[in-house]
This record gives sequence, C-alpha cells and structure tokens, in this order.
Amino acid sequence: MDQPCILITGAGQRIGLAAAKHFIAQGFKVIASFRTHRPAIDELESQGVFCLKADFSTDEGIASFISEVESLNPPLRAIIHNASDWNAEKNTDQPAELMNEMMQVHAKAPYLINLGLSSKLDRTGKASVDIIHMTDYVVQKGSHKHLAYAASKAALDNLTLSFAQQLAPDVKVNSIAPALIMFNEWDDDNYKKKALAKSLLEVAPGAEEVVKAISYLLESNYMTGQTLRLDGGRALK
Repeated sequence: MDQPCILITGAGQRIGLAAAKHFIAQGFKVIASFRTHRPAIDELESQGVFCLKADFSTDEGIASFISEVESLNPPLRAIIHNASDWNAEKNTDQPAELMNEMMQVHAKAPYLINLGLSSKLDRTGKASVDIIHMTDYVVQKGSHKHLAYAASKAALDNLTLSFAQQLAPDVKVNSIAPALIMFNEWDDDNYKKKALAKSLLEVAPGAEEVVKAISYLLESNYMTGQTLRLDGGRALK
C-alpha cells in the first residue's frame, strides 16, 4: 500500500460503513475492521476496501489487529475509531464485567491502537494527519441507564486531549460526539417520536452527517484536542 490510507474501525454497518464507502470513493485506500461479517463487508471488499476481522474484546485481539495492519505497512492518512459496543446495566447481573467490556472497546482499544500505529501515520506529506475518536453526546451529560457505556466514552474523550498533546504538532487528534444520528430498523414510531423530540432540530440526520464532520476535521489545519458535538441542539433542550 503506497497510497494514502484511512483506517476505520467498526466499519461493518451504520456510520463506519458510510465512512468507508465515502473515502474509497474519494480515492483513498481504506482499511476497515469489522467484528461480525455482514453482506456489507463483501460489498466493501468488492469496492477495494481491505477488511480485517477484529475482536477488540480482548488484549490479544487488539494486538493481533495492530500486527495485521503493521504487516500491510500502510502510509496512514488517518485513524478513525468508530468501533463500539452498547449494553445497559439492566441487561446484566455482572456490572463489573459490563464496565470492563465497555472500557475495553471504547478506551483500551483506541489507546493501544494509537500507541501501536502512530508510527504508521504518514508525516512526510504536506497534508496533515489525523486521529478521530467517535465518542457520544452522553460524555457531557452522563446516562442513568447506561452508566458504564457513558463512562467509557468519557474516557475516550479524555484520551483525545492526551493524544492531542502527545502527538502534536504532526498529528491532529479530535473527537466527534453524536447524539441521535439514525434509527434502527426495529425502532417503532412511538420511540422515534420521543427520540426526535429530545433535540431542537428534531431530525435524525443519518450517517452522512457524521461523514461530513469527519471530512471537516481531516481538512482543518488548525483544530486539535477538540470535540465536534453533533446533537441537533439537544444540549439546549
């Protein structure tokens, strides 16, 4: 791989999938991780995306993923941490395990990947290079239903500040904190109505809104250690 390459974790569906399709269409090489094989992975591969099955739930899985990426020796233009897990305290009687699971995927995996692959970020060209963390609206508010999830995303938000300091001035490190972006196919009309009413703009903008935010951060030459809050004015409601 000698073309500028964008690494996207969790690209098998939703936001990660949209980002992978966007950047391959823009002429970048794309490396995409996925946890569960879906038809979308075959579609990405047919478009030239290099897809790696990865399990970030264990340290060994993270280390294996880093080694696989290193073996490709890509000149990385950006690392986009989109891989995520979602669980609530009401679904388990093992809260300690839940906290470990959330921290593993949302904080430890990006931490280790950044440390392991920062040397692959291509600092030789004129274009800036980037790390982008996908956090969540709950970072600034908390969540009484998803305590461990919210705490783990807050940890990732803090890592944004630390890596921005460590990797400056060659690498920009920022976060994107979305609220409601898109619905699941099983969400009913009553749920959708309540969810939309939580923000001032009352829309679910879709994954492309996040892709726009990613593109903005990649194109900026003067933003690091910051968070773009895609919440439709929810914080003001």
